[in-house]
Amino acid sequence: MPKKKNVLLQKLNWHAQTTEYAFEKTKSSHKGLSSKHAAQRLQENGLNVLPQKKPTPFILMLLKELINPIILILLVAMAFSFIVGELLDGFVILGIILIDAIIGAIQEKRAQRVARTLSQMIKVKAKVLRDGQKQEIESKDLVVGDIVFLESGDKISADMRIIECTNFTVDEAILTGESINSTKNVDAVDQICSLGDRTCMVFSGSSVITGRAKCVVVETGVNTEIGKISTNLNKVKDQKSPLNIRIAKFSKQISIAIVAIAVIIFIIMLLQGNPFRSILLVVIALAVSAMPEGLPLAVTMALTVASNRMGKNNVVVKHLNAVESLGSCTVIATDKTGTLTLNEQTAKIITLPGGAEFNITGSGYNDKGKVECADKTYLDDISRIALMGDLNNESQLKKQKGKFSYFGDSIDIAFKVLGLKMKTKTKSLKPIKQIPYESENKYSGVFFEEDNKTCCTVKGSLEKILAFSSTMKIDGKKVEINKDAIEKQNEHLAKRGYRVIALAEGRVNKKQKYDENDIKDLTFIGLVGFIDPVRTETKGAIAECHKAGIKVIMITGDHPLTALSIAKDIQIADKLEQVATGKEVEEAYGLGESEFDKFVAQKTVFSRVTPTDKLHIVDSLKRQGEFVAVTGDGVNDSPAIKSAHIGIAMGSGTDVCKETADMIIVDDNFNSIVTGVKEGRCAYANIRKITYFLLSCSIAEVLFFVLAMICGAGIPLLPIQLLWLNVVTDGFQDMSLSLEKPEPNIMNEKPRSTKESLFTKSMIVQCALTGGTMGLIVFGAWIILTSVMQMDIVVARSLVMTLMVFLQSAHALNCRSEKISVFKMNYKSNWFFYFAVISSVALQILFMEVPALSGLLELTTIPYGIMFILLIASLLIILVSELHKYHLRKKQFSA
Repeated sequence: MPKKKNVLLQKLNWHAQTTEYAFEKTKSSHKGLSSKHAAQRLQENGLNVLPQKKPTPFILMLLKELINPIILILLVAMAFSFIVGELLDGFVILGIILIDAIIGAIQEKRAQRVARTLSQMIKVKAKVLRDGQKQEIESKDLVVGDIVFLESGDKISADMRIIECTNFTVDEAILTGESINSTKNVDAVDQICSLGDRTCMVFSGSSVITGRAKCVVVETGVNTEIGKISTNLNKVKDQKSPLNIRIAKFSKQISIAIVAIAVIIFIIMLLQGNPFRSILLVVIALAVSAMPEGLPLAVTMALTVASNRMGKNNVVVKHLNAVESLGSCTVIATDKTGTLTLNEQTAKIITLPGGAEFNITGSGYNDKGKVECADKTYLDDISRIALMGDLNNESQLKKQKGKFSYFGDSIDIAFKVLGLKMKTKTKSLKPIKQIPYESENKYSGVFFEEDNKTCCTVKGSLEKILAFSSTMKIDGKKVEINKDAIEKQNEHLAKRGYRVIALAEGRVNKKQKYDENDIKDLTFIGLVGFIDPVRTETKGAIAECHKAGIKVIMITGDHPLTALSIAKDIQIADKLEQVATGKEVEEAYGLGESEFDKFVAQKTVFSRVTPTDKLHIVDSLKRQGEFVAVTGDGVNDSPAIKSAHIGIAMGSGTDVCKETADMIIVDDNFNSIVTGVKEGRCAYANIRKITYFLLSCSIAEVLFFVLAMICGAGIPLLPIQLLWLNVVTDGFQDMSLSLEKPEPNIMNEKPRSTKESLFTKSMIVQCALTGGTMGLIVFGAWIILTSVMQMDIVVARSLVMTLMVFLQSAHALNCRSEKISVFKMNYKSNWFFYFAVISSVALQILFMEVPALSGLLELTTIPYGIMFILLIASLLIILVSELHKYHLRKKQFSA
């Protein structure tokens, strides 16, 4: 791990300087470094690696789980239980606390990754020139001033200035987001330009696609572009999920209420002259009855269930809270390349010199699709274009066992695919010499023999191909070329977002040497438009997001026209005014936060942006009150993913992107994000159902308890009996509510405000109504049993406890939905719920009927006839809830 910054260099714009300047500043030369100098620099500047963050120890995760108001109150109740000698109560409470904390810590531990993948990305071999000889070393041993040799397939392991190169192209998508490979040269460029435009530089983490190069290392480790991204990641603070915020707020509210009630009861009983031990027992019982002990565990269960469901739909969740966070998002800021699109350049349109256009079906690197040509007279011209593109090609495309493998420039691969679709055959053509593509030449060519004639074909930029052409082919005949018409065709395709490649062919004189001087008077044969196609499922997924009230914006490194074309196709923008370039983003950012926020709010597409620009955009959205999800697949996406409220990485993306993210879309399917949103909303809805159930039951117990104390009817239930109700019988039912499936129309609702409390007005009304009803029913039964019938206290407690179990089981049916009637719920969608209800009732009966068990809870057996009466009485809670739901539906309909 590097301990020092580079002592040789200050921040320099290497791309704007000559190679001689690079040698001077790095104190190197074409001969490279000596081993002695390299070792000295390695000692001074450190290894070419990135720092790794230490994993959080499990014990700290465990302690973090204990810092919760609900847990803290339970700890106080546990301490009081031990103080007054109620050891069983104390150990039961301790068990609840430990189980909840351990489960939560284990979930977080599973999500943690020990290794930092940024370091893994540069652990490769490098071919260097040291002591005047070529040798291979570990990339971690590279130092500034090393001369490095690169060729096709190499992983670039430091930032370097190019000294010499031939036909050199590099895939920089993980840094720039560009789907087109970057063509490199040795010429310096403007000082102010984006990373993707620094054509005389190569950067750590990228890969060589074609050609060879000789470079000098100018930056290593944390000083590289990828190192700067790593530094930004470490500076960005983790975001609290809305669930964390809501649960924390709710826990504080319920804790304050419990403490207030406990203090009031303590003072009242103290003034009444009750023994201190009795007062403590009452306070413990009150705290236990009021505290929703099962809430933390039930919330974890609800999130775990949703996480498992998402996993079955190719969404891997790294942090449980991310499940609900995704359901809360209001904006999804998505990368284009590899996320919305396939990251596979595809020929989509052919334009002949006469103006005829032909669409090409299919997407990606496969043989599915065809050229749509109704007029068969054009087939020969179209086939010729495909044949020449296939012949004049440096890529490889093979099909083995039904799968395609490929290597080379993306446009060349796309021409190979076009050849497959047109079933071209190049075997009859004998190549003589190939002129490889070079950025300064802007074309590639092949001299070949056909029917004993020497010919040449070229493809490249329109300007260059037109310079080689004197005629064009229309309806099978050669006519004088109309350059103005062809330039208009090219402009028309470019405005539609296509990358346009021109082609020409013709006969040449036989010679022993074939070069550019021999390429003239060719026949222009047509234009081919390429685009990185949108995934077939993307349109539907984005439409679903819009339906759910979620804004989708696209952040990409592509050209503005290309970005707009994609945006129009997926319906997130329809005019150029909605597109902002990286330069415009920087200018707007310089005007201050207020103006920048207004600027960002008006845009839905951002093109040619840097990682820093993405961070600024995400921060702006957050300032505007949006809850932001960011998707991506490259290293360039990582800072924005870390800064966002919820980070989503594509499964095919870089390891660092996946490490930074909160969840990973394994199949790269944007539709999986919609599934995640749906499950996130379902998880929160289920947490509300669990909260509603537990809180209303706690209100019932507290009301029953307080009324009994006020009326002097004694302690109605013991702490261990209340724990049994809250943890065992309630525990089965609240866990079963976490398994509820999404309700109909859940994706038609607007996103919830992240400021919305879990304890909303509607929740208060529901809990007060149903909890109050249950409390009054049980209190009435207690008064009748103890005061009117003068029943034995153990029998009375057994009866009211059984009534409470029946009431809570019936109320669990109400809690399956806050609005839908019990009688309209699909009973097949959650079979475990009914198992849980029956099990709760069965356990209560078992602990009353079996003497060895009834002694633990101080219960006794009761007649089954009485049980049936209690069961019928408990159904009153369903009637009360149904009337309330009917009122809500009627109110919603009238609104």
